[in-house]
This record gives sequence, structure tokens and C-alpha cells, in this order.
Amino acid sequence: MTPVSPEVLKRKLAVIVQNLQALEPVSRLTVEEYRQNFFQKKGTERLMQELIEAAIDINIHIITQLGGSAPDDYYQSFIKLGEKGAIPIGLAQELAPSAGLRNRLVHEYDAIDDTIILQAVAGCQRQYPLYIKAIEDYLTRLA
Repeated sequence: MTPVSPEVLKRKLAVIVQNLQALEPVSRLTVEEYRQNFFQKKGTERLMQELIEAAIDINIHIITQLGGSAPDDYYQSFIKLGEKGAIPIGLAQELAPSAGLRNRLVHEYDAIDDTIILQAVAGCQRQYPLYIKAIEDYLTRLA
């Protein structure tokens, strides 16, 4: 078992912070305003994808470095991270569905519903700062 790498986690946290900041203006848009700019929509989708992937990378890094097996899917990466005590289990359960959004964005399973994207942006603005804090607290406990 190799130790958790604070440098890796901090680099991934920086992606989440940067993307949350970039998404902040989008969180104030109405659906009609959001739909008016194709590049803004695609940019929003990409920022969301990167943000969620950075969190998943953090999750898997911590889980595997603590001797756990890689989760069966990205949803479970949040749940397992909560079970390991790195983040509160309630937060893990709230964040886990974002893995499904990431999958829809990457694989384009269905048409992307603009309303759902805007709701997800608002949810990320509320939930991911708590995730960042929890991971930072986890890193402090490791030091």
C-alpha cells in the first residue's frame, strides 16, 4: 500500500475550484439565456465533466491508496470514499449521482436537458465546496 499523495489531491482540487469559479456566472442564467449561446452550453458541459472527473480521480486515489479495491463504478467511488471516512457519508450520497451526469456528458447517452444541466451547476455550487473542504480536512488529518 502506497501513501496518499497530497500533491495529486491538491492538483485535482485545484481543477474543481477553477471549474466552480468558471461555472459561477452560468449558475445565474435562466434556461432561456443559457440556450442562446451554443459555445457557453458546450463549455458548461465540459467544465462539469472535468469537475466531476477530478473528484472521481480523488476518490479512486484515496480508496486505492488506503488498500481498498477500485470501485465498480464512479457512483460507488463517492460512496466508498464516504465509507472510508474521508468525506461525510451524507455528502458522499449527495455527490454520487453526479457520476451519472458525467457519464451522460461523456457518452452522450441521451440528449442533454438544459434544465438538468443548470440544476446540476447549482448543485455543484452548493455541494462541491463541501467536498473540497472535506478533502482538505482529510489531508490535514494525514499530515
